[in-house]
Amino acid sequence: MTIHIAQRVQANVFARPERMILNWLCLRLPYWITPDILTGLGIIGAILVFAGYLGSRFNISYVWLSTFGYFVHWFGDSLDGSLARFRQIERPKYGYFLDHSVDAACNLVIMVGLGLTPFVRLDVALFALIGYYMLCMYVFLNNQVTGIFQLSFMAMGPTELRIGLIAINFCMYFEGNLGVNLGGTFISAYDVLLLGTSALLIGIFVYHVVLNIRLLRAQYSQSPRPMTGVEPSRVPALSRAATPASLRSIQIANHSAPSN
Repeated sequence: MTIHIAQRVQANVFARPERMILNWLCLRLPYWITPDILTGLGIIGAILVFAGYLGSRFNISYVWLSTFGYFVHWFGDSLDGSLARFRQIERPKYGYFLDHSVDAACNLVIMVGLGLTPFVRLDVALFALIGYYMLCMYVFLNNQVTGIFQLSFMAMGPTELRIGLIAINFCMYFEGNLGVNLGGTFISAYDVLLLGTSALLIGIFVYHVVLNIRLLRAQYSQSPRPMTGVEPSRVPALSRAATPASLRSIQIANHSAPSN
């Protein structure tokens, strides 16, 4: 399997200041801290987020643990690849597979935790996760097909999404459970926000998939079509004409090959 990362597209709002912070950290991290350690730290951060959300069922103050977990998760998840590139110790296939596998698991842990709070329905949190996964699927497919690794859409990336979730934590703590009853079912403002976000993510996915399909189909329609077959009546003649040359090539190869 070949991993193609020809061009990284990262035009989110905080891309430049985040890159400056990551470069500053890469210069100052002790050498015993490796990219794998940072990946593990990102996993710990996701677990802290989950634990804080679960604890908020009993005490709202636990959302501060989730907020701290987001910072730990950002530190490990954003810095592991940056450190590997800075020290020139990249392992492209290993890093690509490990990083995105861990990301998928961590995002599941975080969103399940959010759905277990008293403020967000579990089905709504998982629907938002589905939208995020669909957009990730497009990123990976587009990377393989075009060599472009797109890390941001509409000036938003993973860092902006984390900031949005931290903002939700603040609202949960200071404003409580805002919402309305619809047909006997309580719908919180956080549910509405997450539903809107997931709809936006799915919409971005559909737009880019349709656009890429059109572009790729246009490329093939403009290129000359290769021969797809030969008339059956000509196959024996072609085979007979090619046989002597093929045999001569085999004989030459056999005579020139060294003996064991």
